[in-house]
Amino acid sequence: MSAPTIAIVNYGMGNRRSVEKAFAHVGARPLLTSDHDEIRAADGVVVPGVGAFPRAMEHLRALGLDAVVVERAEAGVPLLGICLGMQLLFERSVEVEPCEGLGLLRGDVRPLAAGGLRVPHIGWNVVRFERACRLTAALPAETAFYHVHSYAVHPADADDVLGMAEYGERFVSAVARENVYGVQFHPEKSSTAGLRLLASFSAACDRERAVA
Repeated sequence: MSAPTIAIVNYGMGNRRSVEKAFAHVGARPLLTSDHDEIRAADGVVVPGVGAFPRAMEHLRALGLDAVVVERAEAGVPLLGICLGMQLLFERSVEVEPCEGLGLLRGDVRPLAAGGLRVPHIGWNVVRFERACRLTAALPAETAFYHVHSYAVHPADADDVLGMAEYGERFVSAVARENVYGVQFHPEKSSTAGLRLLASFSAACDRERAVA
């Protein structure tokens, strides 16, 4: 069987090429696209992102990509949000101005309470995984990843929390609910551990394709 096709949603923000190269490195078939039909045909969907939440949602809506991402997630297709892409999975953010997100996960996005430490938080931090999940099955319970962010997600449902890290405060660094996953860190910049996580996501896409 051929490698799973993973659609990387191209809405004009984020380090899309780095994500594309990282997925290719782990043997997936990444497709950087804003084409609705290509996203619908893919075995998995990735929402990357760097920048401000309202601008990202504006871009997604202008291209009609918000509805397509929600449609695929609700159809059971594996979905991964990276950095800002994870924040977009939630209901709302207060960054710049109140703004509604994709609403796939309940909760909101607020400024990182860094306790006097420099913001944005830039660097390697240990993420402690709170429970078993196929996204992190190939990783130790405590693994360092590379973070760049000024805001943090606050899930309304504690069961959605997958991993926690600390920078002034303990913050949610990974989430998972059924086929919807999100990571605050950048796996594509996190060396071997990041590649293992992306390989696990690719494997999840492959399994879902086999079942379909």
